[in-house]
Amino acid sequence: MTHSKAQILLVDDHPMMRHGMAMLIEMEPELEVFAQAGDGEEALAILKNDNPIDIVLLDVTLKTISGFEVIKSLHIHNPGLPVLFISMHDETIYAERALRAGARGYVMKQEPGEVLISAIREVLKGNVYLSKKMHAKLLNRMVAGNAEPQSLIDRLTPSEFEVLHLIGLGHSSQEIADLLKRSIKTIETHRFNIRTKLNLKDSADLIRYATRWISEEQ
Repeated sequence: MTHSKAQILLVDDHPMMRHGMAMLIEMEPELEVFAQAGDGEEALAILKNDNPIDIVLLDVTLKTISGFEVIKSLHIHNPGLPVLFISMHDETIYAERALRAGARGYVMKQEPGEVLISAIREVLKGNVYLSKKMHAKLLNRMVAGNAEPQSLIDRLTPSEFEVLHLIGLGHSSQEIADLLKRSIKTIETHRFNIRTKLNLKDSADLIRYATRWISEEQ
C-alpha cells in the first residue's frame, strides 16, 4: 500500500447503508473510504481512473449489473485488486460462488460492524475471510468428498442465480422484480432461461427444484 491508510472503494446501491458503513470504516485509524459508488457501472468508472484503491467492498445486488458481473470486469483491468462481498443474501448460498468468481471474502449485512472491519483487515493481509459457519461447511464438504461442482446451476448467469435463489425463498416474479430492481419481463425471461438450463418442464417444477436446492444448501 502506498498510503498510510488503506484506501477503500465502497459499492452499494443503498445510500443509507453506504453512509453507515463509511462511518464505521472511518473510525478505524488505518482505514479510509477513498470513494463510494451506487452501482456497478459507477464503480468500474472509478476503477478505470488508476485510483490508489487497496480493496473494494462490493454488494451482490446492484441496480444495473450484479456484483458478480462487476468483479468479472474489475479483474480484467485490476487483476490483483482484492474484493470483499457484502450482501443481504445468505452466505450458505452465495459465499462459495463468490469465491469462485474471484472474491477474497463474503460478509452478510446482518453481521455486527466489527465483523466487517475484521473481514477487511484479513483480506488486506492477503487472506480469505469467511464466517466460521462457512469455513466448517466447506471443510465438511471436502472431507466428505462432496466438492463436486453443481454443473447445472453453474450454467446460470449471476442474475439467473439470484432469481433462482429468490424463487426458492418463495418470492413471486413481481416480488423478485421489486427486490432486484428489474422489470417483470426481465424476471420472466430469467425464469424461462433457468428452466431451460436446468431441464425443468414448467413453473411448478422450477419452484420445487428451487425450494429443494435452498433447503439442501442451508
